[in-house]
Amino acid sequence: MAGGDKQDLILLLLIAGLLLPGACEYVDSSVAEAVGGLLTLIGTPLKVTAFVGCWNEGQKIVFARMGLCSGRHFLRYVQPKGESPDVQAMDNRRIAVLDDDVDNHQTMVVVDLRCNGSDRLLANAGQRLYLNYRWLLMDSTLNTVPVAIDHYLAALKELPVLVSSELFVMLKEHDNSIRFVQVYRISRHAELLTENYALWNRSATGADGGQMIDLRTQKVTSVRRKHLDGHSLRASMVITNPDTMNHLTDYKDKHIDTITKVNYILTNYLASYLGAGVNYTRVATWGYYNTTTGMWDGMIGELVHDVADLGASPLFFTTDRIAVIEYLAMTSETRSKFIFRSPKLSYTENVFVLPFDNVRSVCFDPLIRGLMLCFRLQNVWMCVIAVIVISSVLLLVTLWVEWRIANDEPEAQSANDAATMDANLRDTLLMMYGASCQQGSAVLPRSCSARTITMLTFTVLMFLYASYSANIVALLQSPSTKIQTLEDLLASRLKFGVHDTVFNRHYFTHATEPTRKALYEQKIRRPYGPDAFIALEQGVDRIRHGLYAFHVEQGVGYKVISETYQEDEKCGLQEIQYLQVIDPYYAIQKNSSYKEMVKIGLFRLNEHGIQYRENAKLYTKKPTCSGGGGKFVPVSLVDVEPAVWIILWGSGLATGFFLTECFYCRCVRGKIRQMVRARLQKQ
Repeated sequence: MAGGDKQDLILLLLIAGLLLPGACEYVDSSVAEAVGGLLTLIGTPLKVTAFVGCWNEGQKIVFARMGLCSGRHFLRYVQPKGESPDVQAMDNRRIAVLDDDVDNHQTMVVVDLRCNGSDRLLANAGQRLYLNYRWLLMDSTLNTVPVAIDHYLAALKELPVLVSSELFVMLKEHDNSIRFVQVYRISRHAELLTENYALWNRSATGADGGQMIDLRTQKVTSVRRKHLDGHSLRASMVITNPDTMNHLTDYKDKHIDTITKVNYILTNYLASYLGAGVNYTRVATWGYYNTTTGMWDGMIGELVHDVADLGASPLFFTTDRIAVIEYLAMTSETRSKFIFRSPKLSYTENVFVLPFDNVRSVCFDPLIRGLMLCFRLQNVWMCVIAVIVISSVLLLVTLWVEWRIANDEPEAQSANDAATMDANLRDTLLMMYGASCQQGSAVLPRSCSARTITMLTFTVLMFLYASYSANIVALLQSPSTKIQTLEDLLASRLKFGVHDTVFNRHYFTHATEPTRKALYEQKIRRPYGPDAFIALEQGVDRIRHGLYAFHVEQGVGYKVISETYQEDEKCGLQEIQYLQVIDPYYAIQKNSSYKEMVKIGLFRLNEHGIQYRENAKLYTKKPTCSGGGGKFVPVSLVDVEPAVWIILWGSGLATGFFLTECFYCRCVRGKIRQMVRARLQKQ
């Protein structure tokens, strides 16, 4: 807006204010300037909604100067639609105007107590008096100066002007000064309290407007009002073991109701920070929605039904709970996971094919003096096969050449010397295969060159066999790292158990994700007998014996493991998360007036290290592996299962060949001989 246009607009408003009746009374230019200064001091709101149906047009125009005094602000007058006899409809319309305001946190509601329906508007506002909206009360019937605040306190006596409210009362004082006072109460039944917010003074000349003085001790309302003057907050905590009540602060039995013990101490620190007391109630569960009754039980039920202000036992962050409670801060960094000892490598892999697997480049001497060949192959197994084949071919060529040069008859020599190797591929391949398995040969070559090839082949394959055997021994003692996801866990041969707690039973039985549901249906739920929900000590003991996955809270499980396991048994522990939730959050009532100050208090506990200290005292971290390699893992039948299968398949194959040969010799060959004899007799 250009400077000339702005001056013309101000002049127009002044003329209209002078010509219209009633403009020089309560709502004058000082009120507009003071309210404008208040908006500037607050910084927000950007919108002003005025319920001033009893004002005339002159007063409204004068009050509109507020926008010129304070800057960029929208002003809206809510007019009653005629003199409707339906009072309820008029009240509903006023509330609907507030509810339709999507940016209500940027709105100030101005109410003149002189206007009809203002008392009903405040009475029907309910939670809107202390959530989001800012309220400014004035009473144009009070013309005496100074104006006492008792009149406003009487109007607010029964209203929920709670500790988070931003309700301003405008009081005119001497010398054209206007004081803004905030009114609130700590709880619904507590006395009303007042605090000076700002003071507007008109300048001596009156030409330069006025000056706003900030009277606040702290800029942030939740910090300024954090001291609750000994008010008792109601806290609900989950106790699953009655004996927990005797050990809430002595750090005994840390594995029982750990999350409640941690947050009981933090809640007491929080109450000290707020200058309040705490009254605790006990419940057995965190709270779940009952589809039959349509109500929440447990701790959430107490928060929903206004039995408790604080949820002193943090709970998981789930979508169905967001609508009924308020999550504030993460106070306990703990999660429930499947804990198990890594199974031996032989339980997930065939260790007999692993020693030379996944090697990209291998170089070896192909037994020809002065010639080195380097083969870049997929893995060493191909190199081993290549060594056997190439050595067999070289040996076969050498045998064939020496028989040709000597001009001997191989048939005669073989007949005369059964220990001499013939020049055929079958015998050479069989001898080289026996050499790779560290077995001797019944026949040997006769010439020096062929024996040299045989000797070098046996030497190379001896080193290969030694390396293979050493790798096998090492792999039999190695843990498997193949189980990394929930899908791997489901496909494994491990047995399963779950710590018998309320939340574990709820989340396992209500799982909908395919993998998690299949794990519960196939591994946890038993068609006959009880499900695999067992006691903590029993599940941890089964982890010790191996091949068992136990779902338990990390800190709780590791506390028992640290106290009961040997040092070497603490090695190889793995974790896989099952629950699709984040760490537990501290919760309070939905739309609680204590929200901001409780949140700030929890953040301060975290920033000052108190939260970390209590969690470190009560939660046990994963034990370190200090005894790895100190104990030899015995070899079982499962470790040599592939070798046993080879023996069984080989025995079966040999038996099959034997029966085939017997059948051929007794049946087929006899018939062939009879046919040959019959033809010879005919001839």
